[in-house]
Amino acid sequence: MGAIIMDDAVVESNSIIAAGAVVINNTKVPARSVFGGMSAKKIKDTSPELISVEIARIAKNYSLYASWFKD
Repeated sequence: MGAIIMDDAVVESNSIIAAGAVVINNTKVPARSVFGGMSAKKIKDTSPELISVEIARIAKNYSLYASWFKD
């Protein structure tokens, strides 16, 4: 299950878009933030020190997180 990023959305570096998320037009996803949902909203920010830890944790639990957004 992938995410959908609509036209004119801006996704900055080291941000995470959750599985099944829909980032709508003209949404700005700031650097080092986590967005999810339909339409995507900010879930949390991550510090520069923790971004690699967050990415590893989210990747490990990707299937679980994707199941939250199934119909």
